[in-house]
Order: sequence, then structure tokens, then C-alpha cells
Amino acid sequence: MSPRPFHTPRAAGPDSDVLVVGSGAGGSVVARELAAAGLQVTVLEEGPRVSTDRIAAATPAENMRRLYRQGGLTPVFGTPTLAYGEGRCVGGTTVVNGGLLWEPPPALLNRWAAESGVAGYRAADLAAHLALVARRLGVAAQPHGAGNHDSRLLAAGAERLGWRWQPAHRAAPGCRHSNRCTTGCPTGAKQSMAVSYLPEAEALGARILPGTRVLQILHQDGAATGVVAAGPGGRTAVHRAREVFLAAGPLQTPALLQRSRIHRRTAGRELALHVNLRTVARFDEPVHADRGTLFTAQVHEFAGDGVLMMPSNVTRGTLAAALASRPPQLLDRLLAAFAALGSYTTQVRLQGRARILATPRGGLLLRHAMTSADHSRLREAFRRTGEVLFAAGARELIPPVASARPLHSRAEAEEFCRRVRPGDWELVSVHGMASARMGLPERGGICDEHGRPHGFRGLRVCDASVLPGVTGISPQGTVMAFAHEIAERFLSAAPGRP
Repeated sequence: MSPRPFHTPRAAGPDSDVLVVGSGAGGSVVARELAAAGLQVTVLEEGPRVSTDRIAAATPAENMRRLYRQGGLTPVFGTPTLAYGEGRCVGGTTVVNGGLLWEPPPALLNRWAAESGVAGYRAADLAAHLALVARRLGVAAQPHGAGNHDSRLLAAGAERLGWRWQPAHRAAPGCRHSNRCTTGCPTGAKQSMAVSYLPEAEALGARILPGTRVLQILHQDGAATGVVAAGPGGRTAVHRAREVFLAAGPLQTPALLQRSRIHRRTAGRELALHVNLRTVARFDEPVHADRGTLFTAQVHEFAGDGVLMMPSNVTRGTLAAALASRPPQLLDRLLAAFAALGSYTTQVRLQGRARILATPRGGLLLRHAMTSADHSRLREAFRRTGEVLFAAGARELIPPVASARPLHSRAEAEEFCRRVRPGDWELVSVHGMASARMGLPERGGICDEHGRPHGFRGLRVCDASVLPGVTGISPQGTVMAFAHEIAERFLSAAPGRP
């Protein structure tokens, strides 16, 4: 069925060979690779283009408002309601993430292949793509900086317990430890798509149109022909191309499919999530967690259970925001002890899925359905976090529950975990995936092995939406490898591109 047309759209200049909707990890890969192959590529990005100099000149709060969708607070309703954060700017979420680049474990890729029925995305298939990404972005183990004492403490606690930890792998060569990764790198050391793949794509002839929101994918008789988009002035225009690559992110991609009447009953039905527990720890010794960078150590002891622990360097502003629901006297006391505080993130892979519903006027309604196993995993994840932080020398922990009292021992943490209720947790998510997943139709797949929504031509999905499942690690490296493979398959079909 063709979508309902918008009023009086007009053509927007010459047609392109390829339209790329979105400029994050997936869209930037496709734009760069197809431009390198000599195709005329146009990238449509809803958010603004913000230079490194402008990021450096602004405050973190200003950058939050400018670089994130809804200031980083998209609600996902459920028990509990959690906040989802995604970038909305040229470069997408890569501009505001921690720059973590992990290779997907071979066992994960093997399981995805078996469950999805899709071949060609195992470790051997993606190895060359992952190596290329690592080389282009300068991915390396991040050493501790002079100010990363919070990371050193976490590593020491893990070693005392005999737990496995390792330096984080980050795309941030020459990192100056500015402690502003999640509100935009002020030095350009972090190799977001805005300073790496996209400038290369432009040098190869690609066009980037910021401030351009795609409203609908145009298609006829099962073939995509272009998109309708609203430009910076709000006026709608038609952009036509021989191929459309959809990379608007794990929330916006399925919403756009729904609005375009493409798999509208299944796209966005099963969004997979990681959620983050944030724990503030007070030590006897100075920590100065504001003098460093993110994630220089990660505890991987429980990675098989979908649980990772890492520092998340703290500022006075982020501390006040994180503890805004606590009693004022507690916040005053913690701010007075700011030099001795560390903030730690525990990432938990959820079993239950969330659902995305596109609403009128461009809105989204998101609702998750955590399982009893998820709630048990959250309790166990926090129990282990408490164990490693007390082993690291913490004297007090502030758990991510507004009504909870500070904890001063492992015994108190154990008792807290026995009493905490599912709706008590304060949770954040910044990793969504698999909302338009690759797989055979009879196995719930929405896209085929080329990223094409089943039954459609001229349209491919190449962002985190297309992953067959939840990664358990930061997904950027996996997304980029899948996007490289999808682009390569597209180019290998030339000249008769399907």
C-alpha cells in the first residue's frame, strides 16, 4: 500500500544515486563507502552540524540540549520508567558516546546466525571490516590518565576479588582527558563520525544536509523511490534516489517504517536494550574523578551474564542531576566531599523487549516489558557492583534508588538487594538495537541479509536496528561492521543493483 502523500511537495534539486537517512555509525559508513565507489550520495540528517570549536565553547548543559534528542530524556514507560538518550546531530550518537569500540564476540555472532537463519555475518565474515574500522578510527586500549584514579580503584577492587577486568578499547587517539565525552569531545580526539567518516565522505563527493527531517519513505509496487523531508525552514520537499539507506537509529528507523506503511505491524515491536545503573561511591582518599576520561577500566567478569562495570567520570553538575531526587542535606554532604567521590556505571543486558509506536506529529511512545529474570539480574548486578566497590575501599555507596539510604557495608548492600522492588530503580539506557532486525521472516526477521525489508526493493536498513539481537557490549563496532558488509553487498550487485 502506498503512503498517504504530503501536501504540495516539491523536488529538491537533482536526484541522487543514494539517499542516506541519518548520519550516525551506520549511515556514515554507507555514505563514505558508496561515495568512494563513485556514487552520488546525499545524507539527510535531522539534527544540526556542530563543530568541535563550538562544542568546546559551549557548556556541557548547552551541548546536551543541542546534541541530544529531547535533551537526552526520551521516556520508555514501564516498571520502572527509564530515560533513553540518543544523539540528534551530524554524526549521531557517536558524537555523544564514550567512544567505546569492542569487537562482537564470535560466540555472539554464531548465535545470531543460528537464531536468525542469516549467513555471512559471523566473525570470519566481519573480521576485515572490524580491522578497517579500528585502523581508521585509531582504536586502542585506553591507558589510565593522570586523573583516572576512579578507574584504578575499580581495577584494584576487581583484582582483590580475582575478577577479570581490562582497559577499555576506545576510538580516541590522543585523548586529552577532558571529561566531556558524553556532551561532545572538545578537542576532536574522539573519532566520532563527525570528524572521521563524514568528512571523508564529503571529500569523496557526498552531500550532507543537516536540519532535514525525513517524514516518510516513498514507495510504489514494493520499490522505494525516495523520501519526503522537512528542511530547516519546515517546508517539505521530495528527495528521489535509486536507493535509500535507512540509518535513523533504533527508535527513529522503525518509527519511519511504521509511518511509511512498511512492516508497520512488526517494525519496532521488539527493541532490545541495555540499561545502566549508576552508583556513587565515597572513598577515604581523594579520587578527583572529574580529572580524567571515561571508561579506562571495565570489569568483564560477568560479561557472559550481560553485566559490565565501569567508571563514569563525574562533575558537580552531573552529580547534582543524578541525585536531584535525594534529600538536600545528602546532596550538600556529597558535594562537600566531591573530591573523594567516584561515579560508576553498571551496564545490564535486558531479556525483555520494548515496543515503539509512532504517534501523530512525529512523536514516539515507547514501553518496555522487563521480565522477572531482568529484575533478578538488576539486583545481582548491583550486588556485584557493591562487592567490587567495597573491595576497592569505598566507605559509602549511593544506590540508584531515590528512596534508598546510603550503604556502608557489603551486608547493607545485600539487605538492600533483598528489599529493592522492580519499580524502585532509576535507570538510563543509551543502547537500543534489533528493532528492525535481520532474519528470516518465519523467525521474526524484518530485513534480509542485505538489510532490505522483506518484500521491498531500493531500501536498506544499516543502523543498530538491523542487528539480530542485543550485543551485551557497546554496539558501535558491531553496527559499523554490519554497515560495511551491507554496503559491500550493495556494491557487489552493481551495475544491476537490486
